[in-house]
Amino acid sequence: MEKNSTEKMIHDISNYPSTIRSKFQQLFGQEALIIRSPGRINLIGEHTDYNMGFVLPAAINKAIYLGIQKRNDGLIKIHSLDFQDDFECDIKTIKTSGKLWPDYLLGVVEQIQKKHQIQQGFNIVFGGDIPPGAGLSSSAALECATAYGLNHIFNLSYEKLDLVRLAQAAENEFVGVKCGIMDQFASMFGKKNQLIQLDCRSLEYAYVPFHSDKLKIVLFDTRVKHSLASSAYNERREQCEAGVKLIQTVHPEVLSLRDASEEMLLEFVKPVSEIVYKRCSFIVGEIKRLLNSCNDLKNNNMAAFGKRMFETHTGLKDLYEVSCQELDFLVDLVKNDQNVIGARMMGGGFGGCTINLVNSEAVEALIKKVGDTYHAKTGTEMLAYVVEIEDGTGVLTKFSL
Repeated sequence: MEKNSTEKMIHDISNYPSTIRSKFQQLFGQEALIIRSPGRINLIGEHTDYNMGFVLPAAINKAIYLGIQKRNDGLIKIHSLDFQDDFECDIKTIKTSGKLWPDYLLGVVEQIQKKHQIQQGFNIVFGGDIPPGAGLSSSAALECATAYGLNHIFNLSYEKLDLVRLAQAAENEFVGVKCGIMDQFASMFGKKNQLIQLDCRSLEYAYVPFHSDKLKIVLFDTRVKHSLASSAYNERREQCEAGVKLIQTVHPEVLSLRDASEEMLLEFVKPVSEIVYKRCSFIVGEIKRLLNSCNDLKNNNMAAFGKRMFETHTGLKDLYEVSCQELDFLVDLVKNDQNVIGARMMGGGFGGCTINLVNSEAVEALIKKVGDTYHAKTGTEMLAYVVEIEDGTGVLTKFSL
């Protein structure tokens, strides 16, 4: 969820739930229902979602907090703490806002209205500590918080998977971002100290324990986002689809790269297009790598898991070609560090964060070393986030004032 350049972010709110509760009372004279909806990371399995493969995300301890309550009229009134901005409209006339941030909420309302035609309005105050632009899916968290809150106050009886689909549709159809389902799924279904092995074709999932007592998950934020990102994303999708079509001439049962093998790629794709072959080869290898990495986790073999993370980065850099100099530099900085178990770029590519598994006692020193070296190399101050795996979206019943 990007902010407009004219909008100011607040970075000094240390207790969002109590701040939201107080602001809600001040603005609306009501006691707010507080929803917490987390951002997400993805340990391994990149660009596999739209190829109907597997992903391995988790909800984290950085979240959107949203206060919500019904009104006695048909108005929707929203206040953003982070943007210091307000938005108001009628629930019967939902349309894009013209300033983006309200659209993540309004898109959810539009999806609900298709089925329920709610007449009663509501108030919302929201804010959060998910770093913007870092690839941690603040937009999905806001959509899930809105969907969960509306489901709760209006007793709509949606199941969690319904809310996930609804939130994804809001971003696809109203905001206009053709995201997969992983971000919303991880935000809604997250479980403390568990990763989610999600089958992006069937949406079947299983929790995989993450043994984190001696390791920390550290994100290094390049603070860059190159303009190639969106066009290259669409191009990669098209190249993967082109590879599938080449295989289907002989193997019509292959519906996506999920069904393909390296042997098929060598026989039917490589002779036609080396570039398409490279893209497809990464995806086929990454799906296999993810399944193997889940076995590593179940066997508590973190060294093997970390090695696969490095392999994923190499594939994203050399075969899928969605990395960039800043991401590669950060991974290269840590690949020979004995305190770093694994590292790779995370997300769509061309900027954002690297994700690193680091021995707990070495985190502080590593952040300083990498940050200083990155600044000396690029002139940009790197940001670092130490994240923990937390529960997914839900009502917050206890918080300090």
